[in-house]
Amino acid sequence: NNNPVLEAHPTDYTNHPFNVSRNDNMIAINSAIEVDITGQVCSDSIGTYIYSGFGGQVDFIRGAAHSKGGKPIIALHSTAKNGEVSRIVPFLKKGAGVVTTRADVKYVVTEYGIAYLHGKNLQERTIALINVANPKFRPDLIKEAKGRYLLR
Repeated sequence: NNNPVLEAHPTDYTNHPFNVSRNDNMIAINSAIEVDITGQVCSDSIGTYIYSGFGGQVDFIRGAAHSKGGKPIIALHSTAKNGEVSRIVPFLKKGAGVVTTRADVKYVVTEYGIAYLHGKNLQERTIALINVANPKFRPDLIKEAKGRYLLR
């Protein structure tokens, strides 16, 4: 329509991490279906069942991480199914896709707080993620983490 106020670009431009990072203080808030205790994020499937697409999650997570003052955030409720299922889990469900790897995850936010994971080792990440899980599931998460030698 030749509208000078509107500028449209394809997603390979708008979602490119380099272009995202050029915006100072970029805050990228993305959701997840579940996050394992090492920080791997599944946001597109429930096990082998494809629930949604992952869109530009990885692009915006990486772009915000490189933005001056930026913050890449994964935000989710700590539980599903009326509090009966933890969304912070020892392992992603069998067949679940890892959309955002633990290497890219900096912040995970639930109603119980913020887990800052950047630069932390697996034990520190595990502790931070268990601390933002629903308290009712923390003992089982700790037991699973110890069984995997993620906690001493």
